[in-house]
Amino acid sequence: MTQDKSPATRTGDSRHAFDVERLAEWMRQAVGPVGAPLRVEQFSGGQSNPTFLVEYGAERCVLRRKPPGLLLPSAHAVEREYRVMHALAGTAVPVPRMLALCEDPAVIGTPFYLMQHVAGRVFWNPALPELPRAERSLVHDEVNRVIAALHSLDPLAVGLAGFGKPDQYIARQVARWSKQYQASATESIEAMDRLIEWLPRHVPAGDQTAIVHGDFRLDNLIFDPHEPRVLAVIDWELATLGHPLVDFAYHCMTWRIPAGVFRGLADLDLAEIGVPGEAEYVQSYVRRTGCAPVPAADWEYYMAYNLFRLAAIAQGITARALQGNASSARALEVGRSTRPLADLAWRHVERLGRA
Repeated sequence: MTQDKSPATRTGDSRHAFDVERLAEWMRQAVGPVGAPLRVEQFSGGQSNPTFLVEYGAERCVLRRKPPGLLLPSAHAVEREYRVMHALAGTAVPVPRMLALCEDPAVIGTPFYLMQHVAGRVFWNPALPELPRAERSLVHDEVNRVIAALHSLDPLAVGLAGFGKPDQYIARQVARWSKQYQASATESIEAMDRLIEWLPRHVPAGDQTAIVHGDFRLDNLIFDPHEPRVLAVIDWELATLGHPLVDFAYHCMTWRIPAGVFRGLADLDLAEIGVPGEAEYVQSYVRRTGCAPVPAADWEYYMAYNLFRLAAIAQGITARALQGNASSARALEVGRSTRPLADLAWRHVERLGRA
């Protein structure tokens, strides 16, 4: 995670330390004059790519790098993050301004990029307890507007026609996350094994292609300090070309996950707290994008797949924590959600009556 993902930052984390003076030398060549010593602090949020606030004089920017150590294939793709955000500049999808990309690991040990620091609010809990009841629906409606805008963009028009393969997205993603999970598994989870067998055999017919974020959650958005307006969408590590409804279903998992598992809404009285229900939220997206209503069985498949995928991601976090190269000190805590998410995904399959 990045930017103001947490109200405080950490320093002195030896797992991700690097030569600050070497960074300053590179910045003078790639960004421009750096007239003061660099002050670097690591953000406390996030589980994937270590992210740092870089200050020099009155200037502030954000550095996001690959973690050191052995990494899973295609993971931690900071180069792709940089490319997609650079392409989206000036579109209806707000992103930070990209400053420079460094693919040379000799500078600070791993590839990284620099981007504009965006000051604003980040909401971690989709129930939005810190806001007055009347503002909660406005925040969720703004989030809905932004993801609909993303999926409405023409990849060719923004220079991302080759950003991913245009067909068989779901089948390829199921195969990818099955391999990622198996490569990082630290224990046997029966539900994951069942899902790995079931999901490839029941992929819904039909395909669509759009720019997909891959991790579009409330806490990956930076809001204006005073208005329910998104200033920047961040954490594009998993972005590609893919099926927009699968990406949207991942975003909507919030309505299926209990609050105690992964900051979900499933066990809350949404009408009481002023948060839209899942059906209402989906209808807003359909209206904004102009897409056809998704068949109920397909929607439930997308939910089951995305819960499986999130469980695989959580397992990867666990593996990195045990290897000592996780981005966050809370990695093991987050990783404990793997089994509950897998069990929840399999319950979705069982409800489909096709297990």
